[in-house]
Amino acid sequence: MRQDTVINFEQVTKKFAFQSQKTFKEFLPALIKGEQTSTGFTALDEISFQIQAGECVGIIGPNGSGKSTILKLIAGVMSPTTGQVTVKGQVSPLIELGAGMHPELTGRENIYLNGAILGLRKKQINAQLQSIIDFSEIEEFIDQPVKHYSSGMYMRLAFAIAVHVDPEILIVDEILAVGDEAFQAKCFRRMEEFKKQGVTIIFVSHSLGQVQKFCDRVLYINKSRLIADGGAEEVCEKHDEDNSKK
Repeated sequence: MRQDTVINFEQVTKKFAFQSQKTFKEFLPALIKGEQTSTGFTALDEISFQIQAGECVGIIGPNGSGKSTILKLIAGVMSPTTGQVTVKGQVSPLIELGAGMHPELTGRENIYLNGAILGLRKKQINAQLQSIIDFSEIEEFIDQPVKHYSSGMYMRLAFAIAVHVDPEILIVDEILAVGDEAFQAKCFRRMEEFKKQGVTIIFVSHSLGQVQKFCDRVLYINKSRLIADGGAEEVCEKHDEDNSKK
């Protein structure tokens, strides 16, 4: 493994199991009889790749191919079934944005709550507070409970909080569809700033145009396997070819 490698997947497999029996009354007799009590599926099947510091890598593939599982393994919210995942550096995951939002709290209170979840101290949040509010463009509603926010306002605030963390590795999952075109453009400008600063970026999107414009390298995942790994244009063409055959 190269010295500047910040993400390393070695023969990573991730399997999920589902219990076949829906109730304990159904589960216990099956367990006693030695019958199969669970079924499952393989989300990732012996995936291997490395990402170097400062790379901007896109991940593409159809729904259910394993993209989100890769991101969650990088973020450390789950572990592989077999194989090894090594990550070096502070990770800021822009996945499932707003998962830490409390609906009864105001936008301002949620900035402090989510900032703390992302590892910021209160002093750091105080220093960034107005910048977060300005970026979200919802200052008029910042002292209202977020349960009254529209989905767009909710996601704008969550994105604004997340990009004010100082990450070494930034994970971006299908969140640049937040808000109108002007806000999306602002999000991309912020991403470009991170890129220029040498932040390692992992970018997942169904928009191949966005991926080719923003990423230098792309991983193409399909049916739980790594199909292609290379230059953005080349790999996106491979993706298009595969889809045109269907």
